[in-house]
Amino acid sequence: MKSQTNRVKALTRKKFAAVVVAAACALTMALAGCSAGEPSSQGGDKAAEPAAEEQASLEGKELNIYCGAGMTDPFQEIADAFEAETGCAMNVTFANAAQIQTQITTTEEGDFFVAGSADELKPVTDYVEQQTDLVKHIPVLAVPADNPKNITGLADLANCERVLVGDPESTPIGKIAKNALTKQGLWDSMMAGNVLTTTTTAPQISTALANNEGDAGIVWKENVTDDGAIIVETTDLDAFVKTIPAAQLTCAADADAVAAFNEFLQSDTAWDIWADYGYERV
Repeated sequence: MKSQTNRVKALTRKKFAAVVVAAACALTMALAGCSAGEPSSQGGDKAAEPAAEEQASLEGKELNIYCGAGMTDPFQEIADAFEAETGCAMNVTFANAAQIQTQITTTEEGDFFVAGSADELKPVTDYVEQQTDLVKHIPVLAVPADNPKNITGLADLANCERVLVGDPESTPIGKIAKNALTKQGLWDSMMAGNVLTTTTTAPQISTALANNEGDAGIVWKENVTDDGAIIVETTDLDAFVKTIPAAQLTCAADADAVAAFNEFLQSDTAWDIWADYGYERV
């Protein structure tokens, strides 16, 4: 994390240097105009003004963003990088999809919803102005580091005593687990046998596995960061890969800040942060 913070600071210094160079170029052109017979002080001021306006900061502005809890670490870093670069205050609420959907429809406030999948935007489609696909959201089968049940694929979950999945009513990873296990013919029997334990957010699954509080779990790839849990190499979940969208909401309050953040989400700075956490660009 320290290296990532240094990268943000370095990028900020580079952008500041670029501003200085741009201002110097504008001043040079203004002075050239004076030597060619242009009015001296007034002409110079007018030539320098556009450059200053183009680099205007977002100090005093703010963005209110909802983001799926499973993406807390990378998205908080992206938000911090944008705030450091522009001065725009970033207020990010991390929660599961159902909680965010209720918040949007109840308050009718907020600027962006960064969802775990495009499916999570459907209940709030009337509040979505536009959306942009960002990175792939990859579900994986995870187990404790010692893999006590020798799990090699979804079919082996039939031999487990406790399998962790997200709540299928409120989380996208839970819906994926239910869909995948239903296709394997396992969901109903595992529910009836009290084998399945549901969580309200994806990170809770990986943490529980790392603490040996389950035999296996279906979770997002980027959440398996603890040394106590590992990913099972299987193709069983390949068909369930999703895409993370950034949805600009109709209730967005500040057009300048919204436009700037939309642009930032497509920058190398944002892509590099996603990549550091194991996400793949769409």
